[in-house]
Amino acid sequence: MAWRGHALEVNVSHTELNKLAEEYYGWSLRTHPIVATLRGIHDYDTEFDELSREAEDSQISYLRSVAGRAESIGDDGLSASDRITRDVLIFETGTQADAMETRMEELAVDPGSGFQALLAVFVSQLPIETSQHADDFIARFTKLPRAISQLNDRLTDGVASGRTPTKSAAEKVVAQIDEMLAAPVEQSPYMTAQRPVDLDEEEWRSRLADLVRDHVRPALASYRDTIADRVRPAGRSDEEPGLSWLPDGEASYSTLIRRHTSLPLSAEEIHNVGLEQVARLDDEYRELGAVVLGTSDLAEIYARLRDDPELHFESGPEVVEFSENAMAKAKAAMGDWFGRLPQADCVVTETPIGPLAFYIPPAGDGSRPGTFFINTSRPSNWGRFEIEAMAYHEGIPGHHLHLAISQELEDIPEFRKFALITVCAEGWGLYAERLADEMGLYTSQLERIGMLSNDSMRSVRLVVDTGIHAFGWSRQKAIDYFAANSPMSAGAIENEVDRYIADPGQALAYMLGRLEIMRMRSDAKDALGDRFDIKGFHDTVLGSGQAPMPTLDRMVKEWVTTVSG
Repeated sequence: MAWRGHALEVNVSHTELNKLAEEYYGWSLRTHPIVATLRGIHDYDTEFDELSREAEDSQISYLRSVAGRAESIGDDGLSASDRITRDVLIFETGTQADAMETRMEELAVDPGSGFQALLAVFVSQLPIETSQHADDFIARFTKLPRAISQLNDRLTDGVASGRTPTKSAAEKVVAQIDEMLAAPVEQSPYMTAQRPVDLDEEEWRSRLADLVRDHVRPALASYRDTIADRVRPAGRSDEEPGLSWLPDGEASYSTLIRRHTSLPLSAEEIHNVGLEQVARLDDEYRELGAVVLGTSDLAEIYARLRDDPELHFESGPEVVEFSENAMAKAKAAMGDWFGRLPQADCVVTETPIGPLAFYIPPAGDGSRPGTFFINTSRPSNWGRFEIEAMAYHEGIPGHHLHLAISQELEDIPEFRKFALITVCAEGWGLYAERLADEMGLYTSQLERIGMLSNDSMRSVRLVVDTGIHAFGWSRQKAIDYFAANSPMSAGAIENEVDRYIADPGQALAYMLGRLEIMRMRSDAKDALGDRFDIKGFHDTVLGSGQAPMPTLDRMVKEWVTTVSG
């Protein structure tokens, strides 16, 4: 009877956990209807995300409830997959609530990844296959003015409480929106919305033009005016850009470190890791610089890579072509290094707005492939040596392999297929850049220098992000440190530093995640010796969706135990 009682208890725990996971996933779709549509779920196509303080408070309360209920279930007797579900559910809901309580929406003025930039990118990716979908798309974006009114209120709250972005960030966003509003309606990103097959093209474009004129542009103008008239005058100086200058800054930054890294590290510890990683790259630069550039002097290597026009692109289509060539090589080689491969394809798309490079996963219903976006608004900012490493990070074997495989997994709760744990996702993306070297994917030693350049960027991030938000660095001090330790162009460096100012902690995930994955791989090789199989390791890391680093570490150790027999 004791055994039967235990089995019943385990079954109840399993059922309760999966019901909670299903409930949370349904809530997340209702709460983020644009994300739902991007996944090919059309139940909420007429809805727009609620962005008010009241909505945020309600979401925090619900997330806290889910985290508490998941913790109360306990993991005793649960299956290995159940324990991953529980860990991910607790981490995702708990740290999401913690992050929302930092009220970063009051500071959310960001020229690189702000509302005005990313929403315009997402528009072209929304699946619109029927005239009903088209009607719903129009209905959704007629609600854009209300959403932007809510954003305006949040920014106004920030001004009232003395929590504002920098004046320079506000100026850049105002200029960005002014450019959007000055362009002809026909050039609006909203005109790129997918046309349904059962709707005449002329009619569809006419309806989109009306939407832009009557709803989108007035809303953007309102957003612009709030930033220009209320936020910019109260904006902080570039001498004081970080969270450390705000009354609650230290606690907020610690919260965001935990959210983005899942690791129990202090800002000082992360800063020191960054300094160590920057120093370790010097010898690799000298070795490759001597071969490719004829010099082993670091400053000269950086200057040549940064300033030599022959080492930079001149046109956007050329950047895309190089990216596509890199992806083709990776697709041909991935079967030798991974047992599990994605069914969804990955394509490269040029964009004039948004971050320098980013990836959007395929639609869950298969209607849209995974997409590696590359910003070519200033093609000369891209070094020819940088593109392959970036393609391997964003596409294959990086984000596409990770996220597409995750979405295609079976027998796990739906929320786990779409969980986005920054340190896991970005750590894998950076790991993929070095893995590509093992796979023999880099065309020449010049492209391998691009791998080092990306490593420099991610190592410098640890120093600069913590410098800005924990140690009171000015914007210029961050830029100067970056320029002294990376071959990136001046414009790209300024954009990177502005990104860290606007999104504290996110940039820490890349190198910290890569270092953790490499440590796990090294530990597994030491334990297994000749029995270590790289396909088995990669399938373990990618085969259960994303997870916090402590959970991923446990998964790899369990795989090692299984292989050891």
